[in-house]
Amino acid sequence: MTEQHPANEAPGTGPRPGPRTGMVAVDDVVASIETLDVRPVGEHPRVFEAAHDALRRALDSDPDVAPARPDEG
Repeated sequence: MTEQHPANEAPGTGPRPGPRTGMVAVDDVVASIETLDVRPVGEHPRVFEAAHDALRRALDSDPDVAPARPDEG
């Protein structure tokens, strides 16, 4: 009986699931929100605002054009 139930694990220590949507921009937003459990509550509004902005950009983008990476100037 040494098996631990995932609910008993400390927040942020469990394995992270892979991409959920197949859209890199959206999956990055999901990943950023999944880090909230290890961030101070005071940082949550900033994370949600950034997530909202990123999702708006993803929705406004042309789905047939691959988004540029920040390091691809």
